[in-house]
Amino acid sequence: MGLDGCGLVCKYVLVVFNIIFAVVGLAFLGLGLWLRFSNDTRGIFEIEALNSSAFVIGVTVLITLGSVMLLVVAFGDYGACNENRCALQVFSGLLAFLASAEIVVGVLAYSNSDEVGQHFAEFYTSMYALYIKNGDPVIAITLTFIHDRLHCCGVTGVVVLEIAKKTCPKPDGILEHIAMPNCPGVIANVFDRKAPLVMGVFIGTGALLLIALICSATLSKKIRLAAASPAQYIILASSPSSNLYPQHGLVSPSQLPPDQDPVVFTPLTAANIPVAVA
Repeated sequence: MGLDGCGLVCKYVLVVFNIIFAVVGLAFLGLGLWLRFSNDTRGIFEIEALNSSAFVIGVTVLITLGSVMLLVVAFGDYGACNENRCALQVFSGLLAFLASAEIVVGVLAYSNSDEVGQHFAEFYTSMYALYIKNGDPVIAITLTFIHDRLHCCGVTGVVVLEIAKKTCPKPDGILEHIAMPNCPGVIANVFDRKAPLVMGVFIGTGALLLIALICSATLSKKIRLAAASPAQYIILASSPSSNLYPQHGLVSPSQLPPDQDPVVFTPLTAANIPVAVA
């Protein structure tokens, strides 16, 4: 099926987009599965008190988002490579849904950055309390990871009072041997400061999805126009001669004599072919 220049550009743009989208989807799915089934974090999902926590919800979102992205890539690659309009329409519908969700989530995360930060701070506090109560090594590894990444120590920050000080990072100065930033406050401040960046990432991703959606719609239209275009005309000589036209009268325009005008016949269709009646 012949596509013009615009159709070919959209086709190759979709192929490149789907390759990048597949890599990101595999990364999300792999990270979510690792966090769900890793020996270091699997115990968190077995604690009933944390079933509705931000960590569990975040891991579930990673697995779901990665699976949906791979599904979108499957329809997009099949539709673009095989020029299948049905697959492209499904691909466009999924892209529209993802783009809308990205923009909505970005705006909500920015407008409710305080609440999001508080939810993650509450999740940390609940994990800290469970570690103090049970001394679970899985939770200890998670707390150590959070403390090292955010450079904070416990719910108070006072090293002398912290029961979980073994999970705290090494102090950077003399004063941090006495007190360090407390983690709930640091977590809330991080989400408050990074809210514009988070919204920009979500909205930027949504804009890229909209560009892919436009390319998908354009390619689908070009495929439809190419399928509806008429067949090529057949040029015959008006009076075929065996000497001048050895191939049963079928010639190209360049082979015609200067004084010979070609006769153009439109292709026959099923509607105008005579059918013998028995």
